[in-house]
Amino acid sequence: MGEPVVVVGGGAAGLMAAGSAALRGARVILLEKTDELGKKLQIAGKGRCNLTNAGDREELIAGYAAGGRFLQSAFARFDNKALIDLLARLGVPTKVERGRRVFPVSDDARQVVRALTGWIEELGVEVRLNHPVGSLVAAGGSSRRIVGCLVKDRLLPGEKVILCTGGSSYPGTGSTGDGYRMAAELGHRITPLRPALVPLRSSAAWVKDVQGLALRNVRATLRVDDKELSSEFGEMLFTHFGVSGPIILTLSRSATDFWQSRPGEPLTLTIDLKPALTPEKLDLRLQRDFSKYSRKQLLNGLRDLLPKALIPVILLLTELDPTKPVHQVTREERRALGRIIKGVPLAITGSLPLAAAIVTAGGVDLKEVDPRTMESRLVKGLYLAGEVLDIDGYTGGYNLQAAFSTGWLAGRAAAD
Repeated sequence: MGEPVVVVGGGAAGLMAAGSAALRGARVILLEKTDELGKKLQIAGKGRCNLTNAGDREELIAGYAAGGRFLQSAFARFDNKALIDLLARLGVPTKVERGRRVFPVSDDARQVVRALTGWIEELGVEVRLNHPVGSLVAAGGSSRRIVGCLVKDRLLPGEKVILCTGGSSYPGTGSTGDGYRMAAELGHRITPLRPALVPLRSSAAWVKDVQGLALRNVRATLRVDDKELSSEFGEMLFTHFGVSGPIILTLSRSATDFWQSRPGEPLTLTIDLKPALTPEKLDLRLQRDFSKYSRKQLLNGLRDLLPKALIPVILLLTELDPTKPVHQVTREERRALGRIIKGVPLAITGSLPLAAAIVTAGGVDLKEVDPRTMESRLVKGLYLAGEVLDIDGYTGGYNLQAAFSTGWLAGRAAAD
């Protein structure tokens, strides 16, 4: 056999690229810098592994803040249905949950890694753990071609190399940004890196008092001055430093984009605790509750409407005395209370660092990659897949699907 297809990185994209290439009859060597395959995949979805999203093709494409249209060819070759079918054949049945998120029935990400690892081993992929790649090597003048990669200062020949090194988030799993450096050394442009799907920090002192409180069916809106940047409906969570949870992670993409041009400028998050109620209907609800609890203190008069831990915060923001008898609350005070419930203000001062983000925004410029093959337009024989590309999706399984799809396409094209 000739020179192997060399896959650099043993995460979601790398496992899929290795398997896809081996299925086409190629000899494949998979190089992983750590002592284990799929380290980041094992912690995906808090260990449950949100593999993909069950939406149709257009819904999948719409699930990306960057790179959705670029993925059309990859999805045509290997989409969410193909992924679910492959995993089923490998003994990993899946289920669909709220938001069309797809998980393994076992809720165990390690099962997914074991299945994919067993699959590539059965296909004859040679896996080399603890093999960090220092750089990629190309030869030629104006039309350069990949000739291999340096592993521990020794050249591993390879006319086809697939770069699947991941991003810069969760560096403990091996995603330390090596791929960006290697691609840049070969002339690729790297668009600015920043955290995506990342918790947000707040300067409000009261968030510590409600840390751990999860809110469901709320609407959170990110604003600068009076301008709305983005808005999401769903679940969120208060933490000791600010806010997190699915809708906050999605909103964070707009925040980090904003801070690219206006670094350090604070934003405001408003939380509508009762988005299903108009202000008028909410006021009627308050009147009914106040009639029911007319002899109680205001602190206890809101217990049917709001989470217990949040009531003191709402009263603090409304500047109302918690011990005030409910029957003494004026109409103006009740309406002020309604305004806060429909828009709890929270100052947002920044995000957690890139290392704590679920996904890295930015990466290899997609204009320099052929979407039909994932091959570099600058260096022949170099393929790129997964998070090293300038692709990032919202929460809901989109990022793993992009890794699996681009990995599959890159492996297939490199083998062919």
